[in-house]
Amino acid sequence: MTGYQALRERAAFVDLSARGKFKITGEDRARLLHAMSTNHIQELTPGTGTYAFFLNDKGRILADANILCRPDHFLLDVEPEARQALYQHLDRFIIADDVTLKDATASTAAFALEGPDAGRVLETLGAPIPESDYASLEWGTRLVAKLSASGGPGFRIFTPVEEQPALLRSLASSGAEPADLEALRVVRMEHGRPRYSEDISDRFLAQEANQPQALHFSKGCYLGQEIVERVRSRGQIHRVLMPLRLDTKEPPAPGTKLLIGEAAVAEITSAAYSPALGKVVALGYVRTEHAKPHTAMTLGEIHAEVAAPV
Repeated sequence: MTGYQALRERAAFVDLSARGKFKITGEDRARLLHAMSTNHIQELTPGTGTYAFFLNDKGRILADANILCRPDHFLLDVEPEARQALYQHLDRFIIADDVTLKDATASTAAFALEGPDAGRVLETLGAPIPESDYASLEWGTRLVAKLSASGGPGFRIFTPVEEQPALLRSLASSGAEPADLEALRVVRMEHGRPRYSEDISDRFLAQEANQPQALHFSKGCYLGQEIVERVRSRGQIHRVLMPLRLDTKEPPAPGTKLLIGEAAVAEITSAAYSPALGKVVALGYVRTEHAKPHTAMTLGEIHAEVAAPV
């Protein structure tokens, strides 16, 4: 696990080029994305952005995405596991619309720059520093966005793939340290930040994922909106994604159940050992009535509890 301490205490960069990058152009691009996602796309202006889910007609989560509004297009940043399914999903609904959907993954590299000193590194590089979450600013042929993969302070740098070696040299010379995906994963779970394909999938309804920043309740109709509104109005969810802590050094497998007494009340989706905490950090779906910080549970003889928000 490389770069763990740098991600927590200094600044580190992580190669996220495998994430899907879609470029959406055309006069109807905002209308289409507005009708397909859970957040308010039509109110975005160039340089702003948002986080959203894409749902099926049953209200289940097909993908999540960071959506960046640029002057002549939208840039969608998605998990590698959701790339193909989301591309096909969007493409299927482009019928008579003036919309062009391009998969720019192979031609665009992306790096997370995260940690308390990430902003200082950007300043050292002479790069612009977006101030608001999901905001983006051009840096020559590159794009800098305020996006966090770990849940801590962070930015995302998108660059043409041919400029990737030069960017790597610049990041290394600026004092940032390389970090691997496993280190990023541990820090992410320490912050209680879920990831699509591990903690969120098409098993779950939008509100069960417990990411309220992804949902807009007065934007009008979109695919899956009827289910989201029904859940909102009736309060009918029985489980919700929560951060967990377990007093062990051995991460349990996804699907492991946590108990109160003899009743299973939580199911782990991802887990990792946290060197900083000296215990396992995890995410999992907890029965709604037990989804309160410090609620105690057990895994055999191991004490577990719902974690307080970071």
